[in-house]
Amino acid sequence: MSKEKLIFLTNDDSYRSKGFAAAIEIARQFGRVIAIAPDAPQSGMSQAITINNPLRLRKVREEEGVLVYSLDGTPVDCVKMAFDHLFAEEKVDLVISGINHGSNAAVNVLYSGTMGAAIEAAFYNIPSIGLSLTDHDLDADFEGAVKYGTQIVEMVLTNELSRPLCLNVNIPNIPCSEIKGIRLSRQTRGYWREEFFKRTDPHGRDYFWLTGAFANAEPNATDTDEWALANGYVSVVPVQVDMTAYSQMEQLKSVL
Repeated sequence: MSKEKLIFLTNDDSYRSKGFAAAIEIARQFGRVIAIAPDAPQSGMSQAITINNPLRLRKVREEEGVLVYSLDGTPVDCVKMAFDHLFAEEKVDLVISGINHGSNAAVNVLYSGTMGAAIEAAFYNIPSIGLSLTDHDLDADFEGAVKYGTQIVEMVLTNELSRPLCLNVNIPNIPCSEIKGIRLSRQTRGYWREEFFKRTDPHGRDYFWLTGAFANAEPNATDTDEWALANGYVSVVPVQVDMTAYSQMEQLKSVL
């Protein structure tokens, strides 16, 4: 494959994360890599942008074929900085967001800073892939994510796929040798039910820690991303931005 391709990278765990280093390992196999990633973790930022504070762009790494910047903003800020400033005169062949520490399957796609960045890249008509490993450990094993992420990146780069193209890819947290393959899936229907644990600080002031659990609304469905992950497969879900509920259009026409 030509080494002239330009791959843009970002994430939501910061440029220091192990998953980001794994994404660079994937991308540099296919061409030149330029990255802008947050200077601090930005999980759960979705499509958030910075509008009330200035943004500072800083070069943090440069070597043959790899150039990395940090930005004190959100993942979507990083994408906008890339395509509206840094790449004004360059053609980008692919955007990779990740590799995220933690799952972005099911409804997580709506909260995820990783997928927020991937979706933003699709607005610029650039094929994009959000990569996530279902392991929150800072020292997670990314062997399987690199292996299957590489296969999916090669598939996107070597095929003329329709655009906009945005793929939500999740890799199960199991040994690489135990991963059964790749499954094209759909997003699982479900929701999060949050809990707020209340504590009191030494000054007598209350504070809260957010936690919760995902409720799978279709646990018996076998074509979903959650099923694929639970059964040892890498899930690939094509994501679209149009959130129109077309199934309700006709009913609403009759009452509006």
